[in-house]
Amino acid sequence: MSGIAFAGARIDRADHIRSDPAKLAALMDWRARLLKMDGLDPQLGADGGLDWGTLADAAPDSELVFLGLLGTSGCFVEVSGAASHGAGPPNPALWRALATMVHEDLATFGGARSLVDWHARHRFCAKCGSGTVLTKGGWQRNCTNDACKAEHFPRVDPVTIMLVEHAGQLLLGRQPRFPPRRFSALAGFVEPGESIEEAVAREVHEEAGLRVRDVTYVASQPWPFPSSLMIGCHSHTDEPTIVIDTTELDEARWFSREEVAHAMTGAEDGAFIAPPPHAVAHHLLKWWLER
Repeated sequence: MSGIAFAGARIDRADHIRSDPAKLAALMDWRARLLKMDGLDPQLGADGGLDWGTLADAAPDSELVFLGLLGTSGCFVEVSGAASHGAGPPNPALWRALATMVHEDLATFGGARSLVDWHARHRFCAKCGSGTVLTKGGWQRNCTNDACKAEHFPRVDPVTIMLVEHAGQLLLGRQPRFPPRRFSALAGFVEPGESIEEAVAREVHEEAGLRVRDVTYVASQPWPFPSSLMIGCHSHTDEPTIVIDTTELDEARWFSREEVAHAMTGAEDGAFIAPPPHAVAHHLLKWWLER
């Protein structure tokens, strides 16, 4: 499935350079590019794309994360003290900025944002509480306590997001934080010891009181708020009666193919307002209509 936001970066991640201090140091010259960010938000150039500077723009004592290679130039981002406040969506101003960015820039920013946020959250060792230092080009942090020496790696949290179908209709829900009349696919984090299929079944039953079957994978999306992997799935249920968990959802309803198709035109006068194009739920609905 093409066109999914935050996927498809042009940067070569060049893992072989991350673990080679000499090669990494050789890239930190006048040709190196520094991705400019305002905390966790992107700085945009006059053309609406990402703004790149040189390593001279970084603070002298700052940590630099190696994003990878563009051609022969090393690409870096500066670690700031900014950290996100959870898995919520970006603010409206950031959404407007993201809407102006080309696909490749969006993917580059998403990866950089997740890494900067992770570094801001992991200044101290989770095992012993001592300070940590950046290593392997920023793709690892090591504990500075010689008695501990724990190694920490950037984490990605798997999240299932699923369409539930019954008699040609789709189940969609509305979370309290959604704008009025905005409905989307149900979603939830995969828990330890679960398969993707089990997570889909559990989340749908918890949020909507339905038992699902025939869970299949559709597509995935890296989601940098703060650092999730959205795993898009489709499932069926034989139970039409919805019993919602009001701590998770304000509302959940069945929608017909005609209602979904109308909402996906961008119209706001239909049964609901569709999720925005940046969200993998938008692509799941498009996939369902095109089947």
